Amino acid sequence: MTTQTAVGSRYRLFLERFPVRRFVLVLLALVIAYGGAAGSIATLRAGRFTGEVWANLFISGVARGSVYAIIALGYTLVYGILFIINFAHGEVFMAGAYTAYFVAVGLASNGMLESHPIVSIAILFVISSLVSMGVAILLERIAYRPLRGAPRLVPLITAIGASLFLQYTFRGFYGANARAYPTIPAIQGTWNIGKLNIDFLNIHLNGYPFQKVHVISILGAVALWLILFWIVERTRVGREMRAVGEDREIAALMGVDVNRTIVFTFGIGGALAGAAGILYVFLFNQVIFTMGFFPGLKAFTAAVLGGIGSITGAALGGLILGILETVGPNLFLDGAGVPSPNQLIPIVAFGILVLVLIFLPGGFLGAPDDKNRA
Repeated sequence: MTTQTAVGSRYRLFLERFPVRRFVLVLLALVIAYGGAAGSIATLRAGRFTGEVWANLFISGVARGSVYAIIALGYTLVYGILFIINFAHGEVFMAGAYTAYFVAVGLASNGMLESHPIVSIAILFVISSLVSMGVAILLERIAYRPLRGAPRLVPLITAIGASLFLQYTFRGFYGANARAYPTIPAIQGTWNIGKLNIDFLNIHLNGYPFQKVHVISILGAVALWLILFWIVERTRVGREMRAVGEDREIAALMGVDVNRTIVFTFGIGGALAGAAGILYVFLFNQVIFTMGFFPGLKAFTAAVLGGIGSITGAALGGLILGILETVGPNLFLDGAGVPSPNQLIPIVAFGILVLVLIFLPGGFLGAPDDKNRA
């Protein structure tokens, strides 16, 4: 072998062993990190936003993220037990909130929203959750159950078809126009949280004015997450859900009613989506037949970010996504001279989805394989 041939062989061997993919990913990560850091520093140096504005953006992000987290729980429950992505879950979310709109109009017309706000809100939650639960159970029974055992692409395509079917069915039922939700006076305005006056100790704290809808959304989401966590971790049906998610055949041999467990899973995911729909209209005050599309995709992004199949991961992913959506565009882009950075919120949300799939396929709390469980 000549010297030239040996050098050529070593060069080809180097090219074959060189980790091109890892090198490109590291380079991409460095470029993104540099861009984010440079934009953030420029924004903070410009001083256009006060500390109060940043605090408001953060709290708004936590409230928005709380809604994403509750919707994301539906994705993660279904994936944890059937290993399918239920892309129709956004329409399950829409169905409950949109149907409850007509109940809210009825309550507003007879003055109940103003005179009995707690009872009225409870009625809206129940109606929305029941409708979404019913739609989710019908989806499982009609669209997904016949496809058990089919290749994964089949239920995925079915989910997309079911999503479009539900959108245009509800457009036929309720119309194509957006509708403003009736205002509930009791949840408008702010609560001054942290206000404290102790005269004899000369302690006087003014507190911070939190918007009531933000507080309600955050506390409501925390309560729903705790209830779901208790059901899955502490109850018999929760153990059955985890058993079916581990191995359906062995769970059936152990006496678990697999069909009933799967129906329960869809039902509870639908109920959570319906409750999230009411929290969503508290924040955005509008319903339309397409209202489930973007929140559904963002909740899916949240589930992937946290680790799809993980209940805690879905909640964590929702919070992170919500905060990045409200704080991120202003922090990263305003200092770079990008006009109207808030119009680029979808880029932040779906950019995160792409980056997570590239760098962290299993999410923060998941695993990069199919062994995730709820």
